[in-house]
Amino acid sequence: MSLESILKIFKPRDRVFFYHFEASAANVLKMSEDLILIMNTEPGAQRTAMLERLEIAENANDDLTHTIFTDLARNFITPIDREDIHYLATSLDDVADFILASAKNLELFGIGKPDETCRELARLVNEGAKIVQMAVQGLRTMHKANAHNEFVVQINSMENQADEVYDRAIQQLFATEKDAIQLIKMRDLYSTLELATDKCEDVGNVLESIMLKYA
Repeated sequence: MSLESILKIFKPRDRVFFYHFEASAANVLKMSEDLILIMNTEPGAQRTAMLERLEIAENANDDLTHTIFTDLARNFITPIDREDIHYLATSLDDVADFILASAKNLELFGIGKPDETCRELARLVNEGAKIVQMAVQGLRTMHKANAHNEFVVQINSMENQADEVYDRAIQQLFATEKDAIQLIKMRDLYSTLELATDKCEDVGNVLESIMLKYA
């Protein structure tokens, strides 16, 4: 084997991981846009079609995550630590999972048109997904000083807003809803949406850790 062939084995395929992460973040953002739409629709063919589209997108994200893990196993040298690659891929996939779960709960629980709390939490999930996408794109320039500061502030602000919306909604729900089954349905729907915002923050935490390490 020639020296050139040997060097190729140990040459890091930096761009491959960045492309995969960017594709996953873009997919999550599109899913969050569909989540907003689905939280503004009533049961019927349109909502069913949106849910099917979300399921396809979530499956695509699973495939991306699997591809990242496969490339991780094949590459001896990586642009960032191997555990960071694993954590970032997993946390991005978690956002996709909870977006889909939030949408599916509408059908599983037999909920009609979602209320204002659902729409506001969906908006915040979308806001978090936008921040995540910009931060993931910033991985390519993570060596620059203070590259992480802005998105950390933004994503923490988003998650704090989501907590406030959720807390107010739960307080109002337990104060006014007399139907125990409906109360459980709405509480679980709110919780899943709020967890989607938490998962966006988790992505932000992983990205902050990576950028601090390599700045």
